[in-house]
Amino acid sequence: MTGTESSGLQELRVVEAELNERRPETQIEPSLDRIRALTDLLAEPQRGYPVLHVAGTNGKSSTARMVDALLSRIGLRVGRYTSPHLQMATERISIDARPISPADYVEAYRDVAPYVSLVDSRSDVPMSKFEVLTGMAFAAFADAPVEAAVLEVGLGGSWDATNVADAHIAVLCPVSVDHTDYLGSDLAGIAGEKAGVIKSESVVVLAAQPAEVEQVVMERVAEMDATVAREGHEFGVLERTVAVGGQMVRLQGLSGVYDEVFLPVHGEHQARNAAIALATVEAFFGAGSDRQLDIDSVRDGFASVITPGRLERVRSAPTVLVDAAHNPHGARALADAVSSEFSFRRLVAVVGIMGDKDARGILSELEPVVEELVITRNSSSRSMDPDELAGVASELFGQERIVVEARLDDAVETAIGMAEETSDPNESITGGGVVITGSVVTAGEGRALFGKEPV
Repeated sequence: MTGTESSGLQELRVVEAELNERRPETQIEPSLDRIRALTDLLAEPQRGYPVLHVAGTNGKSSTARMVDALLSRIGLRVGRYTSPHLQMATERISIDARPISPADYVEAYRDVAPYVSLVDSRSDVPMSKFEVLTGMAFAAFADAPVEAAVLEVGLGGSWDATNVADAHIAVLCPVSVDHTDYLGSDLAGIAGEKAGVIKSESVVVLAAQPAEVEQVVMERVAEMDATVAREGHEFGVLERTVAVGGQMVRLQGLSGVYDEVFLPVHGEHQARNAAIALATVEAFFGAGSDRQLDIDSVRDGFASVITPGRLERVRSAPTVLVDAAHNPHGARALADAVSSEFSFRRLVAVVGIMGDKDARGILSELEPVVEELVITRNSSSRSMDPDELAGVASELFGQERIVVEARLDDAVETAIGMAEETSDPNESITGGGVVITGSVVTAGEGRALFGKEPV
């Protein structure tokens, strides 16, 4: 590491310490007034480029990365804003398919900081960390400049800071129950909040949804005089086969069929994310039977996709995967992918879950495919106490299938040893697997343990 790089990381830590003094992004004060005040002071940078807005409960980050990859391969300069990060804050703001450098992150913060202070002085509620980060992303994209910005909603939709951008393309990924402290547990109510990203005369790319969610979204579509493209109707996955390192898919887009597309990611849910991303990019350029995207660009774009922390292999022999599933819907997708695409002799899960999440729901989805659990915690203050989590797990797995380790690194080491165990001397010790999951933070720290760089 050069002296300049070391200095940049030190300044990044200082900036992150300042940002962490603000209200965390998990504590929302529903209002767009603060972010609007900031963007007004910044001369509305979010209006300097077309925006593709990605909302929903699960699949947002993967879909946003796929949209970014496709647009970039087609030839646009793209900015991508996602949250939360896995390992380093710079991951949240990406330009040219790469996280911005620590130095550029610091510069973006220093540029907006005086205006943030001004907004704070005029408001009863200071800006949150997420609101400041959103302003930084808007400004960084304008300075680049980018030709398109892919924005992932942080939490909800209507009141999310990203919603000050008037996106012509709104994406609704699968909607389920999560963040109940703020969004409640009523699925229709959650759908209404997330559908708030649909703007007047926009194009809505809608993933397959439960009936009550689709009804709410379609009502919003009609209210906004928007146009909708629905998975399973106008677009979708036609064929899918497991391949080495991922899967081969044949996709029905809005403008035609795209075949022999390799996705370097696992799971049916990722194939569906790819179909959503494809339809989104087609809608961006104006879908039509005579406007099919260049097939080579589509293939190259999908083949280049990197989805860190999403069934990502970080070690072989035994195989160790990290997955950021943090709600029952995500855990179900993880379990389905593991059972359909891997042939583990024994699968051990290292699980650390946040205290405000549905731990029972997550563990219930994992139980059919996991032989043993190593319960632990991540470094977040929100992480559930391992003994408390073990109490929940014992009701589902039985005490004999559970081990508790207070530290994540110890938990991973224990799980690897368990995966390699065999009671039959004639049985091969190969074929064991470990999955590190339960939280974005757990997945990110799992990546770091195996030396993976932020992407």
